[in-house]
Amino acid sequence: MSGNKKKGIGLLRKSVHKKGGETRQTTNASSGGDGKSAPPSAYNNSLAREKPGQFPTGNANPIPRQSSSRFRSLSKVELQKLTNLKDAPAKERPALFIEKVKQCCNLFDFSEAVSELKSKEIKRAALNELIDYISNNRKVITEEMYGEVVDMFAINLFRTLPPPDNPNAVEFDPEEDEPTLEAAWPHLQLVYEFFLRFLESPDFHPNSAKKYIDHSFVIQLLELFDSEDPRERDFLKTTLHRIYGKFLALRAYIRRSINNIFFQFVYGGPSGREKHNGIAELLEILGSIINGFALPLKPEHVKFLMKVLIPLHKAKCLSVYHPQLAYCIVQFLEKDPQLTETVLAGVLKFWPKVNSPKEVLLLNEVEEILDVIEPDEFRKIMGPLFTKLAACVGSAHFQVAERALYFWNNEYLMSLVGDNAAQIIPIVFPTLYKNSRGHWNRSIHGLIYNALKLLSEMNATLFDECSSVYKEQVAKDKRVLTDRANKWDKIESLAKKNPLSKSVGISNPKMPTPMPQIIMKTPGKGGRVAPDGSDVSDEPIVRRRSVLPQDPATQKALAQHSDHHLHK
Repeated sequence: MSGNKKKGIGLLRKSVHKKGGETRQTTNASSGGDGKSAPPSAYNNSLAREKPGQFPTGNANPIPRQSSSRFRSLSKVELQKLTNLKDAPAKERPALFIEKVKQCCNLFDFSEAVSELKSKEIKRAALNELIDYISNNRKVITEEMYGEVVDMFAINLFRTLPPPDNPNAVEFDPEEDEPTLEAAWPHLQLVYEFFLRFLESPDFHPNSAKKYIDHSFVIQLLELFDSEDPRERDFLKTTLHRIYGKFLALRAYIRRSINNIFFQFVYGGPSGREKHNGIAELLEILGSIINGFALPLKPEHVKFLMKVLIPLHKAKCLSVYHPQLAYCIVQFLEKDPQLTETVLAGVLKFWPKVNSPKEVLLLNEVEEILDVIEPDEFRKIMGPLFTKLAACVGSAHFQVAERALYFWNNEYLMSLVGDNAAQIIPIVFPTLYKNSRGHWNRSIHGLIYNALKLLSEMNATLFDECSSVYKEQVAKDKRVLTDRANKWDKIESLAKKNPLSKSVGISNPKMPTPMPQIIMKTPGKGGRVAPDGSDVSDEPIVRRRSVLPQDPATQKALAQHSDHHLHK
């Protein structure tokens, strides 16, 4: 293969479908056409990575970041508009439908917005026509259409995704960061919508499509979930859910494949996947799958909860997918309440030390779990749970303390606390009483007073006992500190009486060196005078340069820029 041909070659997909004993191979339209095929996986390591697309920069409006995941095609295809399906005779429509599907297998370079506009428009119109035809007609899907439709979907969508623009980013913030959008979305969106309409059609028969939608298809579909474009991930979520519902034989394989993605994300380590864009969407799919689990739960389902869902709490990017994760956890506990103790113990195990936003997220999840907890399960976990809750009330971060105190507004939880007041009140009382006056945020004081009032109304006798015990403990701590200070004073006085103390010459500790006072030059005067009357140098105060290493290329560019403006 020549060098030019290597530059133009795109993703080459080999889709093998058995059709009456005939093996069939389709290639991406952006390939060089050399006939060589690659493995079905869209993430073949031997394939080169596509370059991000370049867009024209003349527009005054800000253009969202876009990246094309296609290679540029050396040979451009000129499409010819075909007859509309509604204008063709009824007998010719199946053949015309297949011809239009094949026409939509041609790919175009969207990195250049003004290139091949006519062909792009013809493909867009053809896709819209196919969508309308499938949606508004019945008994129009023939046996020959299944393979063509699946191939068109695969050729347009199964591709190597571009590398992330910011691979070192720990967490994607939807409110602050802008996602990288797929440049070819005008066509991809219609392909997704057409395939979904095809799957949802009453005329769709899974038995006819199962030889085309197989394990290889599922794997390549799952790999697209790492796309940075949220619009594509949303379509993928719906598509995979429809496939899971219609193809019963693929359900176990889909669950195992999703588990493998989670295993790589959770346990991959430095050499594995530290970031995946589709975790939230995959968890959303699993939420509906878990909802349909039969009772009693299978051991593989419980293992998935323990080995995947609970360890997902330790990821740095938890905030991106936490609502979906919490929903899955609650679904499991509604199925089997006996898992509550293990789940809460796992959440407490991954509780952060200094990450306040993550603490707020976990407090939200804990309250959702407590809403569905059984009283017997509550008694098993109430000790460590309220110990952690008391620590959150005493947090210096007011949002953490505030969220923890909102637990006292939960009527069901307070009923459980009332039934177990003898064990819970002694755990939380010291922290509540201490922070009722000592917390820096005044809004926390009001919430603490309300919590203390609720506890006193639950069991006034126990509340008074805890109050007296706390005061005795505070007095005891003060006595210990006083005794310790007196002992050190006694030791110091005895040391001074020792004749050797003078020869040792232990001096008193020096105070830290005070910062020099900077006195600015008075306008209109020739110099500055210090407070003691001495003269101060009249040299201008120069701000210190950064001690960070400087880039020579940057310094050279700045110097040339300054020289250019000086000689201008």
